[in-house]
Amino acid sequence: MKLTIRKRTLGTIPMLEVVPTKKRNDLLPLIVYYHGWQSVKELNLTQARYLARQGFRVILPDAMNHGERKQPVSKIPSLTFWQSIHTNLVEFGFIVHHFRTIGFVDDVIGVGGTSMGGITTCALLTHHPEIKAAACLMGSPKLSAYRERIVEHAKWSNRYLPQDYKELLSWIPQYDLSLHPETLDGRPLFIWHGKQDLIVPYEDVADFADQQKELPNIYFTDEDEEHLVKTSTMREVTDFFVKELLEK
Repeated sequence: MKLTIRKRTLGTIPMLEVVPTKKRNDLLPLIVYYHGWQSVKELNLTQARYLARQGFRVILPDAMNHGERKQPVSKIPSLTFWQSIHTNLVEFGFIVHHFRTIGFVDDVIGVGGTSMGGITTCALLTHHPEIKAAACLMGSPKLSAYRERIVEHAKWSNRYLPQDYKELLSWIPQYDLSLHPETLDGRPLFIWHGKQDLIVPYEDVADFADQQKELPNIYFTDEDEEHLVKTSTMREVTDFFVKELLEK
């Protein structure tokens, strides 16, 4: 199948749109897929191609402070990281609204991401019931726990943190899926994580999956891998979205 990759700019958001060429102007199921920390939208093109070949319109945005929006990283621990996620959350609705307005999407919407993009994905689920299915790879639904790890690491390494660091990031608990699992409301969530991941702790993700093990909509897969997604996992993600967004 021939695919079209279009470079778009929506407001200040640079993005790539990957879509079947013959259906590029048709109404299609939409998947917004987010990249990881210090990565760029182009590195998710392999996953986007897998999805587009199945009939999805895939949008790959550059997060704030990344790719075409690259800015220096703040010396304050993880400030740039959290700013990037927060901006993803603010911009998601804007992206969906745009593609609805031009008649390219209706109510079949999926979200996915790797690492920071996986954290974004889990956070979006807490406030966006229009998302029908989501995939989190190497991310975490435990945003508050991740914030605490950052605080502890900063103290251990004697790095400066504002005394009101938690208050300045007070939005995080409201978008913490582990604190608000009821917001899933039966929607399917695919989670993949490497047991040897030293970047985003495996324990947090495995703990969340165990706490929600009674829910049939949580698909948790782990492997003896580090912080790296293989093409075989990308195919699993594709199969998941096909099953949950196209076949139902």
